[in-house]
Amino acid sequence: MTRVCALSDLDDGKPLAVEVDDVAVVLVRQGDEVHALRDECSHSAVELSEGEVSRKGIECWLHGSCFDLRTGRPSALPATDPIDVYAVTVESGEVHVDITTVLNT
Repeated sequence: MTRVCALSDLDDGKPLAVEVDDVAVVLVRQGDEVHALRDECSHSAVELSEGEVSRKGIECWLHGSCFDLRTGRPSALPATDPIDVYAVTVESGEVHVDITTVLNT
């Protein structure tokens, strides 16, 4: 697990781009949950951290593909391939991400 930020750095529903061991990751806080996903749309290879977060997931700003925060599966075209979802822990107000643990494989 790699410490990536303080929990207080995450605004509810606003994506935050971080890098973990040279891997681009987007963090999304929804209430008490923090999600970590690969920060790259599987359709167009653009940063998802530049997109919008809704109850459905995170939407790519370029073509509108939407990805579930828990599974990484696309719920809106044009994307058809999922993106990696990584293990996250929050301890003592610190957010940690493990990119070696992909939860949706």
